[in-house]
Amino acid sequence: MTVVVVTGTSTDVGKTVATAALAATAVDAGLTVAVCKPVQTGMGADEPGDLAEVGRLAGVTSLVECARYPEPLAPETAATRAGMPMVALDDITAAVADAAARHDLVLVEGAGGVLVRLATDLTMLDVASALDAPVVVVADGGLGTLNHTELTVDALRGRGLTTAGIVIGSWPAEPDLATRCNRDDLPRLTGVTVAGAVPAGAGAMTRPEFCSQAPSWFDTEWVTGLVSG
Repeated sequence: MTVVVVTGTSTDVGKTVATAALAATAVDAGLTVAVCKPVQTGMGADEPGDLAEVGRLAGVTSLVECARYPEPLAPETAATRAGMPMVALDDITAAVADAAARHDLVLVEGAGGVLVRLATDLTMLDVASALDAPVVVVADGGLGTLNHTELTVDALRGRGLTTAGIVIGSWPAEPDLATRCNRDDLPRLTGVTVAGAVPAGAGAMTRPEFCSQAPSWFDTEWVTGLVSG
């Protein structure tokens, strides 16, 4: 059993599609996979959220959501405005432990970046620490990513957490100069390998296309080490 946290350097960097790609790659390797989303915001009770997208793309059916709030805000703010209880760390760790008891790999997809408040005094740093889990950082490929990714890795390192690798969440078909340079500079500046890149537009693929191509988006040895714990 292995638990891996997936976080982003910010919002809209491709974290959900990258999570789906990791799930599809693990399934392709013969593993049973569950995906946990501690908090979903910006969705009504019956609307499909990030986990539904993971399921659509990767075919994973074990999907666990701990809390949901309707407004597209940071979870702490969204819970307060909705007058709903904030998610508790114990609820998250219990959900992950239950999934881990029944699956080879549990991917825990965060909300935004590592310091986004899931609840008062609760961030993904706290979740990863409580789970004692390595963290995959999904980063943008373009300008600004060096700063955002370094800050994220430094925050993880400051809490004694392991950054397992960086995944570029959306790699363009024709990357510009900055994007090409960033892929070379990220490992040099962060000390963390760039373990893969998800092609731009991958989220629009059909499930068969997505599942057949996803394993090629990651370094094979890295994936083996990640899922084996």
